[in-house]
Amino acid sequence: MPKEARPGTGEQAKQHAMERLRQAILRGEMAPAQRLVENELAEQFDVTRASIRAALIDLASEGLVERIRNRGSRVRVVSVEEAVAITECRMVLEGLCAAKAAVEASEEQLTELADLGTAMSKAVADGEPLTYSDLNHQLHARIREISGQQVAVELLERLNAQLVRHRFQLALRPGRAQRSLGEHLAVIEAIRARDPQAAEAAVRAHLASVIDALKRSAGVDAVST
Repeated sequence: MPKEARPGTGEQAKQHAMERLRQAILRGEMAPAQRLVENELAEQFDVTRASIRAALIDLASEGLVERIRNRGSRVRVVSVEEAVAITECRMVLEGLCAAKAAVEASEEQLTELADLGTAMSKAVADGEPLTYSDLNHQLHARIREISGQQVAVELLERLNAQLVRHRFQLALRPGRAQRSLGEHLAVIEAIRARDPQAAEAAVRAHLASVIDALKRSAGVDAVST
C-alpha cells in the first residue's frame, strides 16, 4: 500500500486515523477481538500515538472498539444476543424509513428500487450470494436515503456499523438468500404501491425473519440482512 501524505496533527490526524481504522474493521482487515496496539497503529498510519488513542476512544463510542482497563483496546465482538437486540432496534427504525420512502419516493426512485429487486433476483438465480448480499445492503441504504428521515438514518448507521464485519455470514447459509429475496421484493412492492403501512409491515416481517435465523444459527456472531 503506498504511503499517504502525513495528515498533520491534532483533530486532522485523529480523523484520519479514525477513518482508516473504521474502514479496516468494517472490511474485515481487523478481526473481532484483535488487539489494537497504539504504537503499531501510530506507525502504520503515520500519526502520533495520542491521535490513535483519541481515535480509539471515538470508535469505542460507535461500538466498533472495546477499551479494556489496563489492557488497551481491541476490535469489539458482537454476540448473537447483541445482534438480535440491535436487529430489534433496526426493525423499528427501518420500518419508519420504509414507510416514509413509500410517501416521499419519486417515480425515478421507485424505478431504481425495482431495478435493484431485479438485480437481486438475478443474483439469487445465478447462485451469487456475495453479489446478492451487496445488493441487499444497497437496497436498505437506498430506502433510508429516500426516506429523508435523517435522525433514523444516523441511528441506523451506528447500529449497522457494529454488524458489517460479518454481514455475509447469514446470507451464505443454505436457503437464506432465497427466503430473504422474497422478503425484500415484498418491501419494494409495498413502497412502489405507495403504501406506508404495508412497507413498514414488510420490513418488520423481514427483520423478524433475520432475528429468527440468528436465534437458530449456532456460532454466528453477527447478521446480514
